[in-house]
Amino acid sequence: MSFGDPNNPYGQQPQQPPQGGPYGQQQGQPGYGYPQGQQAPQGVPPQQGYGYPQQPGQAPGQPQYGAYPQAPGTLQANNGMINVPVLGTVEVASMGRRLGARLIDGAAIGIILGILMAVGLAGAVGIAKDCDPNSVDYTSCMNDASAGFISVMFTWIAVIGAFTLLYEWLMVSLVGATLGKMALGLRVVKENTGQNPGLGAGFIRYIIPIVGAFLCYIGAILVYLSPFFDNSGKLQGWHDRAAGTLVIKKP
Repeated sequence: MSFGDPNNPYGQQPQQPPQGGPYGQQQGQPGYGYPQGQQAPQGVPPQQGYGYPQQPGQAPGQPQYGAYPQAPGTLQANNGMINVPVLGTVEVASMGRRLGARLIDGAAIGIILGILMAVGLAGAVGIAKDCDPNSVDYTSCMNDASAGFISVMFTWIAVIGAFTLLYEWLMVSLVGATLGKMALGLRVVKENTGQNPGLGAGFIRYIIPIVGAFLCYIGAILVYLSPFFDNSGKLQGWHDRAAGTLVIKKP
């Protein structure tokens, strides 16, 4: 006769809690989750219970590493890498590369506009050379030549504005890069989508330095240097912040 637990007057053994699933099967067994004696339908894997799939070396109940990717626009440990939707982890463009791209664009635009200006000035000078100093119409001829020269200058200024507008605005908006940025492997993207900026954001990004240029061009210089003032690490200038864009190294 076994006395057992002195606090148990009936001498019965304490019942053990049931093991396994709701029908007594152990987790991972073929019939887990089904009434005892029944098997899971063919082709249906046994139920694994709740929680995250456990990986080798992973503590039970912990989520799988990498299950929660960093949010878009998140810098990684200040190493110049940033998460951008669609593109994944990319490198923020350095100011050296951006300056180099700007110089290439300036040289390309300068060559094209220089050719156009030379053609216009040649036409104005040709009119002046045709004026005969001994002719009674000499004064009138020179006035026409001066008016032609002034017309060429204003036309040249208008061409500069239109060409730079179409070049910078349309190429960044639709392609994501100018010729200079293409040459140095840079691209302008929307920070929240990873896509090309589009006409609206591209125009905002273009017009802010132009407005600053009316202040003896000092404002434009400050806009182009403003990425140095960005303490977020993304090197976004004032024009990039206004447009919601980001300059990255092309992946």
